[in-house]
Amino acid sequence: MRLDDERESSNFEVQDGRGGGGGLGGGLGMLLPLIGSRFGCGGIAVVLVIMVVMGMNPLSLIGGGGGGGQPVQTERPATTGLTDIQRTSLKVLGSTERRWADIFKAEGQQYPPPTLVFYTQNGQSGCGAAQSAMGPFYCPADQRIYIDTDFFNEMESRFNAPGDFPIGYIIAHEVGHHIQTITGTADKVRAAQRRASEAEGNAIQVKMELQADCYAGVWAARDTNLMEAGDLEEGMRAAEAIGDDTLQKAAGRRPVPESFTHGSGAQRQAWLRKGLSTGDPAQCDTFSGAL
Repeated sequence: MRLDDERESSNFEVQDGRGGGGGLGGGLGMLLPLIGSRFGCGGIAVVLVIMVVMGMNPLSLIGGGGGGGQPVQTERPATTGLTDIQRTSLKVLGSTERRWADIFKAEGQQYPPPTLVFYTQNGQSGCGAAQSAMGPFYCPADQRIYIDTDFFNEMESRFNAPGDFPIGYIIAHEVGHHIQTITGTADKVRAAQRRASEAEGNAIQVKMELQADCYAGVWAARDTNLMEAGDLEEGMRAAEAIGDDTLQKAAGRRPVPESFTHGSGAQRQAWLRKGLSTGDPAQCDTFSGAL
């Protein structure tokens, strides 16, 4: 990605890692409200792998609401104290702010951007505990994106998805969940899931995640100075790597489509590509009137 000329977003906070919950079990328990309202594209990947390896049922996490915790106090330092990956993340966030502001302005609306919260190992969100095993996630209760940037190293080492575009894809995906929250789509999804069976609720969740993938593509398509040779391939590789079928195979299990909550690798690639090829959020209707 060409990020040298991008301005860093000022909408960020830093937690020092001393907050948050206890061990893995407590952290997974706090995921109940997050899953129902949109877990991060990387977050659900890591959690599902951990749960499958441990013999736990990933479906037990499905069906929560948006969470009702209170935002925690964090510190906003000068950007000069941030790591290179954090500064790259803020450039991506700044780019999403400008692109979505243009889209909303064309509709006569103002875009309220989310805040990106950096934490290390353990943190606290308005939806409960934030732990590195969760990966990046969006909390609708406080409209913040939470990320331990060590996850990007895992994208390369564990998921074989190196490069800088996956960083942009993941952050833009979480911004996509913010778009769903402020436009009311997320509320409709939760209402539909409450009326649905478990398998139907999973299918609705998949549609929500695929729409966020498409929105990530819309962002990249509209920043014409951003994409460079190799970025599309990096994005497609990352989307395939965190598909539900890929993760279940990596855990030694046969893929079970009824248990998917984010979509197959092929589905994720298709919707990211659709956003990239059209640059039009109206083309990201994965629900097709189902809500």
